[in-house]
Amino acid sequence: MKMNMVFVSLLILTGGVIGLAQSGKPAGHRAASQVVDEWIIHAETILVAAADAMPAEKYSFAPTNGEFRGVRNFAKQVKHVAAANYVFGAGILGEQPPADAADERGPDSVRTKAEIIKYLKDSFAYLHKAVATIDEKNVFEPIKNPFGKRAQTRIGLVAGAIAHSSNHYGQMVEYLRMNGIVPPASQ
Repeated sequence: MKMNMVFVSLLILTGGVIGLAQSGKPAGHRAASQVVDEWIIHAETILVAAADAMPAEKYSFAPTNGEFRGVRNFAKQVKHVAAANYVFGAGILGEQPPADAADERGPDSVRTKAEIIKYLKDSFAYLHKAVATIDEKNVFEPIKNPFGKRAQTRIGLVAGAIAHSSNHYGQMVEYLRMNGIVPPASQ
């Protein structure tokens, strides 16, 4: 928990320093929700672009050479990120996640590329809604952890959502490159 707090504090500080460096003048006060929403926007931008870059006929692709036994295919990677976004968002809001997201696989009815991308975009909309409720008073307030027994904080759940998204973005990039596709963020 202490390491989480240090990590999150460094992220918040870094966001302020980057804002100052980009404008050349003091950024002024920004709400906690604004700062963390920028992180969500970045994750959303690269993940949606990566999901869109993979051709529909390759959504069932999963590596088979090497140590890839049992890994999720591309479609399942994207749905997993989206389902987890719903769980993180629900935790921040103090709500129950949608029933079809609770197992972090996403709904079985979501199958086509278009449906999967819509599910991903909708999950980020829900995460934005959750992040908008974070303020200076509740950012570090202990809340129920949707992933475990120990209490969590809203900023801890945001950090978890970003770390989780980054992990799966890396896997999606590998899948794209294995199919001869340069990820949009790398072009």
